Amino acid sequence: MIKMLKHLGKSAMWIPLIVALLIVQAFCDLALPQYTSDIVDVGIQQGGVETAALDEISGKSFEKLLMFDDGIQEWYDYEQGGNSARLVNVSGKDAKELAEGAVVYPAAVVYALDNADSSMLPEGVQIPEGMTLTDALLAMPEEQRAPMIEEINRQFEGYSDVMLSQMAIGFARSELEAQGTDMDSLRMSYIFGTGAKMLGMSLLIMTVTIVVGFLAAQLGALFGMNVREKIFRRVISFSNAEMDKFSTASLITRSTNDIQQVQMVIVMILRMVLYAPIMGIGGVIKVVRTGTGMGWIIFIAVAAILALVAVLMSVAMPKFKIMQKLIDRLNLVTREILTGLPVIRAFSREEYEEERFDTANKNLMKTQLFTNRVMTVMMPFMTLIMNGISVLIVWFGAKGIDNGEMQVGDMIAFLTYTMQIVMSFLMLTMISIMLPRASVSANRISEVLETEPSIGDKTDAADSGITEGRVKFEDVSFSYGDSEEKVLHHISFTANPGETTAIIGSTGSGKSTMINLIPRFFDVTEGKVTIDGTDVRDLSQHYLRDNIGLVPQKGVLFSGTIASNLRFGDENASDEQLREAAAIAQSTDFIEAKPEQYESPISQGGTNVSGGQKQRLSIARAVVKKPKIYIFDDSFSALDYKTDAALRKALAEQVADSTVIIVAQRISTILHADKIIVLDEGRIAGMGTHEELLESCEIYEQIASSQLSENELKRRKASDSNGKEAE
Repeated sequence: MIKMLKHLGKSAMWIPLIVALLIVQAFCDLALPQYTSDIVDVGIQQGGVETAALDEISGKSFEKLLMFDDGIQEWYDYEQGGNSARLVNVSGKDAKELAEGAVVYPAAVVYALDNADSSMLPEGVQIPEGMTLTDALLAMPEEQRAPMIEEINRQFEGYSDVMLSQMAIGFARSELEAQGTDMDSLRMSYIFGTGAKMLGMSLLIMTVTIVVGFLAAQLGALFGMNVREKIFRRVISFSNAEMDKFSTASLITRSTNDIQQVQMVIVMILRMVLYAPIMGIGGVIKVVRTGTGMGWIIFIAVAAILALVAVLMSVAMPKFKIMQKLIDRLNLVTREILTGLPVIRAFSREEYEEERFDTANKNLMKTQLFTNRVMTVMMPFMTLIMNGISVLIVWFGAKGIDNGEMQVGDMIAFLTYTMQIVMSFLMLTMISIMLPRASVSANRISEVLETEPSIGDKTDAADSGITEGRVKFEDVSFSYGDSEEKVLHHISFTANPGETTAIIGSTGSGKSTMINLIPRFFDVTEGKVTIDGTDVRDLSQHYLRDNIGLVPQKGVLFSGTIASNLRFGDENASDEQLREAAAIAQSTDFIEAKPEQYESPISQGGTNVSGGQKQRLSIARAVVKKPKIYIFDDSFSALDYKTDAALRKALAEQVADSTVIIVAQRISTILHADKIIVLDEGRIAGMGTHEELLESCEIYEQIASSQLSENELKRRKASDSNGKEAE
């Protein structure tokens, strides 16, 4: 599947940009839970007070702090008996955190003592009315205060960091209130400020998501275009052997449905698969930093998801692998039915074909239903896992809050991070549903792209050498593929320019196979085919076929107009050349009878013209090309005798200097050929003119006798004799 990315070409340079944008998006996504936590913990619970290390503390309060940790003097500028202590030596976030760490414990103790009763003091120690415990301690002599402070410190040893931090914030709030700070304004300012940051992050996430979606869609579309072009170019280069290996229906499926499957998955990879691990890793880092001690819950969630996916994939994967084959089968049956409708109707086989289509359709439907049902099970289980994880987090988080080990906001942040991690794996799971089918599609695409045409140009293939068009078969034998049975055996003959060489024989004797060797639709197994002395395998295919005008046994027209089909032979042909070719092919009458004449539309496959008209247009197309070699593969079979005779007469004048090779079933078509080759089971059974073969070739005489009456044979023999005497 990954190797498909190479077909992105230069567009792959955008992938690093997409990764960078996804990192930005993940950073913003992972920042939002912390902001939510800050709003709950700092904005609501702490009244907008972020740190216990205030920029300014009253002198009296600072002296209270000094009783429990004189190390804070490193961070504050204070003179004994002064009115205030100012925070100094602090630059940057790290220094601020260090200062806060130094202040937290003494501030927490002072806050606790200021809000506690005398029960915290040792037995027998009394404090004056209206004084706090810290006031009393501060007023005591050092030798009396020291043991009491030591006892108080022992009492605070069991307090968690979270509890100490919250009490320290309480101290800071008391200080700010004493300084006249509007606490409501401070709280709302913090909440709105943090909310503005969240809004900015959300807008950035939205922008990045749009850009990444756009780029991913662009790359997916470019991939589809590039691969379709490559498949098309490769299929165009296939010989008949490769076309026989891949059915037409399969090649259509591979060029459309398979590419669409891979294209969709590539977009998902660029948009989700790359994003999921970034989010997952980032979420784990964030969870570790929260210090909640509930990381084990994440491992349970991930293990449950992986186990579920493994089970589902093991069940569904075999079905995914056969789904594309079933689509091929459905396309094949559909194509056969649509192209063969006249025959189906003529034989009243509609019910049989409906059943055949229904079978292929139901097989595909059953497979799709099975895979869809298996995958449908995944979502309820995923929901169960996610809800179960949420319950675990709330349960153990509530215990932690109750024990003073975490704050509410920390639990909310942990819950959000856990869901982000689970969603990352869920994204990977969703893609895993599509990946097996896309992987099968990718392999099918690669199979086409990696199939080398059996017929190719040599590195030094010539683009010159055809001057006259003399075709020569030199001891040619041929067999299909790896078959040991030969279709042609030791064929040798020469087709000269200015002459008509005809090939006749029974069905399956190898006539079409033999002429397919000339334009290299197949390559000879033994011997060689030469044109003007050059082996056709030494010529480039384009140059070789550019000098051949082939009219196939089955006339093929393309959707467009009559003119566009005729110009298939020469795209630069003038209107006059088209009319001339049409006249030679005896097509002028039906073309000019149409309202739009040469601009009359031709439907796909030429279904809106008759078989005879299709053959004549195919012949006209070859005439427009004006090649050195004309090959007519039973191209006159749909013509009546009168049209056949008129066409051959007009054609003889046009191609007087060209090599003409005609494959025919009708004796009347080849009677006047300069050379007639009789094939029988892939071997030459006879070669000569019509009258020579009647005398020397029993097979030819049998063919002639089956098509011509005895009187016609005699008349033709007499006509041939008189013609020779006149010459």
